[in-house]
Amino acid sequence: MKKFNKYIILLIIMMLAVPRIFAAYILIPMDETQTNHLKAYGVAYWVLQREVEISWLLNYKGGSYLMPYHDMFERECKLRNVSYQVIADVQAQGILAEIADPGVNMDEMKLQKVPRLAVYAPKNILPWDDAVTLVLTYAEIPYDIIYDDEVLDGVLPTYDWLHMHHEDFTGQYGKFWARYRNYPWYKEDVQKQEETARRHGFTKVSQLKLAVAKKIRDFVAGGGYLFAMCSAPDSFDIALAAEGLDICDVMFDGDAIRPGDPQRLNYDNCFAFTDFTVSTNPQEYEVSNIDVTLTRPKSVKEGNDFFLLFDFSAKWDPVPTMLTQDHEKLIKAFMGQTTAFDKRYVKPTVVVLGDNAALEEDRYIHGDYGNGFWTFLGGHDPEDYQHLVGDPPTELDMHPNSPGYRLILNNVLFPAAKKKKQKT
Repeated sequence: MKKFNKYIILLIIMMLAVPRIFAAYILIPMDETQTNHLKAYGVAYWVLQREVEISWLLNYKGGSYLMPYHDMFERECKLRNVSYQVIADVQAQGILAEIADPGVNMDEMKLQKVPRLAVYAPKNILPWDDAVTLVLTYAEIPYDIIYDDEVLDGVLPTYDWLHMHHEDFTGQYGKFWARYRNYPWYKEDVQKQEETARRHGFTKVSQLKLAVAKKIRDFVAGGGYLFAMCSAPDSFDIALAAEGLDICDVMFDGDAIRPGDPQRLNYDNCFAFTDFTVSTNPQEYEVSNIDVTLTRPKSVKEGNDFFLLFDFSAKWDPVPTMLTQDHEKLIKAFMGQTTAFDKRYVKPTVVVLGDNAALEEDRYIHGDYGNGFWTFLGGHDPEDYQHLVGDPPTELDMHPNSPGYRLILNNVLFPAAKKKKQKT
């Protein structure tokens, strides 16, 4: 028995003395070789949920992920049809050394925490979908739905990230009155919003929405991250600029616009926009001239509508670099209630991540406020050029490598990173 134990001990010593020949890392490439870019983000989030640190390799093969090897991580990649490579220690160290070279525009960003995500959306069913909830569901990234009651009850500080999409913070119900005021879904939405306003002690929905916008502003100031698309970015800033003013006509709040109020906007309250004019015409499907949907040249069509992602220094500007990771730089544009932002009304301090310079449109913009960050993306659905009311939701199984949807998911993983605010 003693002899047998000696053999066992000797065998263990020999095994420990043999150099590791097995692979020690999983590399998930995010360039054109990736079979499913969108689900790759879900794999990264899933690994973070297991309290494992991931390296986001900025500008390396489209913003690849490097993680310690585990058979369950490999299995998850296979289950989600995500391309991966199993590599040894020496290969991983070689990649990291290449990235660390001061002469290359790459860097390693550590993803260290699981961001808790919330989507600001009404509980009643409306005849449009939200690209962000679609892609979060497709990527299998969990999120909570919250709305005005939850925001006013103070839940925002329990989250790291908040998304807003097809929302109107001005209290004008998306300016749908002209066309849809007799539709059941519109009447139900007005009724529910008015009930919520009264429940919280407000006489108008515009007052309710302003209170919600201020709570969201405080969330960002306290270190939260806000990502907004479609009509949410400009209506959010307009609501803040119009604090204490009346810019809603009688069909929206029961009384006429107070004379002179639309000209008294306080642009200092805004995150991104300045010097804009609000639309006071109830027949116009627009809240201001920030949006370019109605002013774009007629020659702009789906086949020639694109925007370009900017290049940033991965080592000196890691925040905008993270937000622009993609396997393509020229991105197919897409429309929305707010399609893109007129450059004339974007504050000079804003970081422009992507634009169409020829049309003088900013499409993808970013900034900080207090201790937090915000990012605004124009358009409604990256794979549905002109998503109309009542259109069916996009089937993401048909677009697993969508460059536009990747921009959304960059924002989802952004709060997981250990980072510092860039200098502006």
